[in-house]
Parts: sequence; structure tokens; C-alpha cells
Amino acid sequence: MKNNSIAILKQGKNSFAGISILMASLMLPGCTKNFEKYNTNPSALTVEQSRSIASTAIGPLEQAIYSNYQIAQNLSADAYAGYMMSPTDFRGGNNNLKYALVDGWNVTGFNDQYKLVMAPVSKIAQAGARTLNPDLWAVALLIQVEAMDRVTDRFGPIPYTKAGTSLISIPYDDQATVYQTFFKQIDTAATNLQTYIAANPGKAPIGTGDLIYNGVYTQWLKFANSLRLRLAMRIVKADPATAKTQAEKAMSAPGGLLAAPGDDAAVAQSGSRVNDLYTVTIAYGGDNHLNAAIGSYLGGFNDPRGPIYVTPATKGTPYTGIRLGADVTKGDYKSLASYNCLTTFTQKAPQLIMTAAEMWFLKAEAAVRGWTGAGVAKDNYEKGINISMEQWGVAIGDYLNDATSKQAAYVDPLNAANNADPISTITVKWDEAAANEVKLERIITQKWLAIFPDGQEAWADYRRTGYPKLYPNLSNLSGGTIDTKIQIRRIPYPSTEYNTNSAAVNDAVKVLGGPDNGGTRLWWDVNKGNF
Repeated sequence: MKNNSIAILKQGKNSFAGISILMASLMLPGCTKNFEKYNTNPSALTVEQSRSIASTAIGPLEQAIYSNYQIAQNLSADAYAGYMMSPTDFRGGNNNLKYALVDGWNVTGFNDQYKLVMAPVSKIAQAGARTLNPDLWAVALLIQVEAMDRVTDRFGPIPYTKAGTSLISIPYDDQATVYQTFFKQIDTAATNLQTYIAANPGKAPIGTGDLIYNGVYTQWLKFANSLRLRLAMRIVKADPATAKTQAEKAMSAPGGLLAAPGDDAAVAQSGSRVNDLYTVTIAYGGDNHLNAAIGSYLGGFNDPRGPIYVTPATKGTPYTGIRLGADVTKGDYKSLASYNCLTTFTQKAPQLIMTAAEMWFLKAEAAVRGWTGAGVAKDNYEKGINISMEQWGVAIGDYLNDATSKQAAYVDPLNAANNADPISTITVKWDEAAANEVKLERIITQKWLAIFPDGQEAWADYRRTGYPKLYPNLSNLSGGTIDTKIQIRRIPYPSTEYNTNSAAVNDAVKVLGGPDNGGTRLWWDVNKGNF
């Protein structure tokens, strides 16, 4: 395990120094209160200079979405989503993987997005982009929403609407306000993009500075609509009326949704930057291996994507992964299944942010809920699977008609105490006569298989729906703050917030509705049925 917090500084264009790299290079320990400090740096360029080079900000902003990937996401969300488990015994076993939550790891998932995304986007705004470069402002806003959604969905209430307004105390917004603001920002972005596309057909002013879509605004418009649909479904149990309104708006919006693999949003690796999955799996000596949960579904379903996702285990079955929280000192757990970094998650492989397959599964759920414009649930569900297979370049065969294959039992070849029976009976084939809850489990299980390896999104889905069914943690070292059966619900706020923004973070905990620990549910994580 290595700290790659300065990786963002080792790439990007030098001309961006006045906007983003200058902000990132400070990299001071601290909290959201430092946000204003970054925005008032006396070395900043003039408005005119900043505006002239603002487009070069986009690439570094995009790469910053995955800043400090190992400790911000891989050793938390990726594991809690049932995707990964490490064979490395970090901190003598007292770590996030056993619910002994490490403040020094989790702080990066909170602070980095303010320093590397929010602050530079604020500089772009100060340079006049809102009115002088509304197309550029649209892309910057979408990157910000994508990045900050990851923060609020880890922690809960966050400083957002007032970030950067004070050096003394930065108030937090409750999650309902954060999400309302996200939707408004997507409104602005979509409107700006539609206007620009209509007036300038075929133009791509950002060009190769955009590491996701090479400046193609029709693709960014699809992304805006798709992001709206994703966030709408997230809040369906907390605010069903808004969820329905926003989802229907997304599904009928000009420009459409991500629909085919060519629409997928993925950040290309520029300069010396390397794919984070490759880094933690290969460069760090094998810190990242396959979780037993996804291995049991891939094997049980005989899923054609298995060989694409996985480097086979040399003990047990090809998809034998590691149970979350296993004592990895008892045997060579590096012999079990890992991520396929030889041909799939290679050094320069782009990192996925959002896929077309995800949109088809979101539409399938919307159809089950009876929302206007969603289409037919079965058609969307099967389209999502087909698009995922196409994305990964595998033949689907008779997969859609498999009404018998189910999650496999888990057998740990190194420690039989970790063995587990299957906890799901869901199959692949659609059943129109099934109850809505069964339909949802089927949709989310296949969605989970399709969006691999994005543990951040998969963990959010698991907390919202309870699907797919995941094995509980073998070692709960939370001191009773996390229920093993319910599993972890959030990440606690970092100590830096209590040290430098204490009044605001204490107010945020009151809004949170429970103690600041991993067992407290977020606003959208409502403890009730899905229907």
C-alpha cells in the first residue's frame, strides 16, 4: 500500500497551474475551511488569463474523481459492495475491512474532492465561465456533481452550498439540500449544453483536454441526463415524489441517456497516471483481490464476464475470492482469485465512471415502479445484460434464459471456518409473475454484476435496496457501532473536521440523525421496504 495523493500533480498541462494544479499542489492537511484559502491564493492568474486556459482544467478535474483511490474507495466502498477483499493484513488486522475504521484513510475520501475538484471549479466560476463559457461551465458542473455525490454518499451531510464562503466555519447542508442542489446544477449543465449544441453543431472546444469524451458535448448531455437518473433513483425511498419527477425528466430529456457501450463515461489515463485498479492489484504487490461475494455469483451463474473480470484462483474454484474480514494471516490468500489486470484493468485502461448498462437497469427499476417513459421492465433488464456483455466483448449465449443457476456456496480452501452457504436464490431469467421485490433483487443483482468494478455506486445500491445479498463481515471490530447483519452504512467524518470545523460538524451530526459512526444510516438509506 502506498499513498498516491500527489499522483494528480504528476500529469496535466502546465498551463493549468493558475486554476487547478496550483490548488492541488497545496495539499495541506485540513478540511473544508481551507477551501477559501485555495480560492484566494495571491498567485492566482487574472480573470482574463484564467478564462483563456480554463479548458485545460477539465482533464485534471476528471482524474481527481479517483484521487487517493486505494484509501478513499478501494479499502472501503469496493469491499463493502462485495467486490474486493485484500490478502494484506493492514495495521495488524485493525482496519476498514474489519470495521475498525481508520481515520487516516477515510479523511482522503472527504478532503480531496474539496481541494482537487470544488476549489478549481470555483476558480473557473471566478474566471467568468458561467456567462462567458457556459459550455465549459456545464462540463465543470457535471464533474463536480459526480465527484461530490461520492463524498455525500460516503459521509452524509456535507459542506456544499456554502463551501468556500468563510475562513471560520463552513456550515454543512443536509443531504436533501445537497441532492436538490445537484439536480439544479444538472439543470444548468443540460440547458447550457443543449444551447451550445444547437448553435455550434459538431464543435468540440475542449477537445483532447477532456479525458472522458474528448469534448463531444452530445455525449456530455447524455451523461447529464444519466447522472440525473442515477441520483433520482438513489433518493426513491427518502423522497419518492422528487425521485419520480427527476427520473421521468431524465428519461424524456433531449439528448437521451447513455445507451450503448460507446456512450460509457471513463477517464483515460494521461501522462504518467496509471489505472488505480492496476496500481493496487499489481504495483502494490497484490493488495486488491476478489471478494467472495462476487466470486460466488460469477461462478454460480457461469457468467461469461467472469474471465474478463477475474484472474483465476490457483486454489479452490477459479472464482474463489476472500470473505470480507477474513483472517488473511491463515494461509496464502494471494493464491485466491484477483482482478484481471493482465488484459482488462491494465496500466492504461480507462477508469469507468458510468456505463450504458447501468442506465438500462435503472430504467428497468423505473418500469417496475410504474414511472412514465421507463418502457417495459423485462426489455430493459435484458437490454442491460446484453449491453454489459457487449461492453466487455463476450458472447451472451443462453444466459438470459437460465432459470436454474444461482449463487454458489462459498468454500474457503485455506480455512473452512469461513465457508458459507448461498444466501440468494435469485436466477437470471426474468419472471414477469414475480413480486416486485423479487424483480428488484434480480435487477440489482445483474446491475451489480454489470457495473463492476465501481464499488462506490454498488455500495450505495446495496444500502438503498439490500441487494445483492452479501455475506456479512467475518470480523466486526466496530465495538458494537455497526450491526454485522445490517452491515456498514457510512464512513465517519474525519478528525480534521472536528479539529478545524467543530461547530459545523457537530451540527451536521445532529442532522445526520444518529451518532457519527459506521452504523448510522444516511438520509436516503431509509429502513423500510423497497415498495
